[in-house]
Amino acid sequence: MVKRNHNFERLEPNYLFKRMLDIAAKYKSVVDLSIGDTSLPIPQEVTEAMERKAQALGTLEGYTGYGMGQGNLELRELLAQKYGRSADEIFISDGAKSDVGRLQLLFGNQVSIAVQDPAYPVYVDTSLLMGQKEIVYLPCTRENNFFPELKKADLIYFCSPHNPTGYAATRDQLTELVEFAKKHNSIIIYDSAYAAFIQNPDCPGSIYEIPGADEVAIEVSSFSKTFGFTGVRLGWSIVPKQLKYADGRLVHPDYLRIATTFFNGASNIAQAGGVAAMQTDCSPLIAHYRENVRILREALKERFVVGGGDAPYLFAYFGGNSWQEFETLLERSGVLAIPGSGFGRSGEGFLRFSALAKRSTIEEAANRLHCYLSPTC
Repeated sequence: MVKRNHNFERLEPNYLFKRMLDIAAKYKSVVDLSIGDTSLPIPQEVTEAMERKAQALGTLEGYTGYGMGQGNLELRELLAQKYGRSADEIFISDGAKSDVGRLQLLFGNQVSIAVQDPAYPVYVDTSLLMGQKEIVYLPCTRENNFFPELKKADLIYFCSPHNPTGYAATRDQLTELVEFAKKHNSIIIYDSAYAAFIQNPDCPGSIYEIPGADEVAIEVSSFSKTFGFTGVRLGWSIVPKQLKYADGRLVHPDYLRIATTFFNGASNIAQAGGVAAMQTDCSPLIAHYRENVRILREALKERFVVGGGDAPYLFAYFGGNSWQEFETLLERSGVLAIPGSGFGRSGEGFLRFSALAKRSTIEEAANRLHCYLSPTC
């Protein structure tokens, strides 16, 4: 008989979100502020572009099969213009989460990795499945203002604005990160999926705003939270041609090989939507979710809260055991959040609330939270 991949033994029995939803299924009248799924419709200009592409695929003149391995050239050129990069450095994908997995294949299982703690589970889980042995955790806490003390590792996974805390790193902090990577010959895997939510002018939207970052960093990002593509699936990675391995060889050709070997490209229809999205103003969507943030922050004012200013998440301190606080809140108010410790040890005592839900859901949750937290309610 074929043996099971022993690396599955290193994972938690259930993926964080499944465990949470299994518990929530026991309760009635739940108001869901847990998983960061968007709720506003995709802008009409974008859906019309996807519709035209879908209709064209049903004609001899408009049919297209396999696209370019790196993705639609027009889309890559638009992204390259946004980032000040070359279109050859852009790789279109079916989402940032998938790209994180493919990057594991690029670097193999003999590298050490560092991740923020708490962190989105995919960084650690894909590393464990690959068989990586050395994982260094970088605590992000109230004491260090949610920017960690950096520690040496071959790969440094860094998300800003950060999921789950919602903290956006400043220019000085990202400069420190880039200089640290240069000093220790590390490569940064930079996740900027929430960059469109940044309001603070001192918080860069891309790692490439920092001088020298193209020598040490790969950036992954997504259309999911910006344009509601969570179900459409479209993202991208940027692999600069200046990025090198320890032996001086370029990383870019190897990632091109990974992309063309393991992936036949994102949907032609989704990429048509991506082209339209790059030429569409997303600010009304972002403004709507920011108002959701304001409503939730007001309801949570009895708690210490980080995030929300530059991200669609609020990380609120309830104290005690996160899973116990999660279930107590659920039992007494029907509000479903995510236990902070589910993202890592440094999330203990916190609950994460998503502001990406429908406005009616946000308002109902705010009323329930206010009553739950107010001694006079």
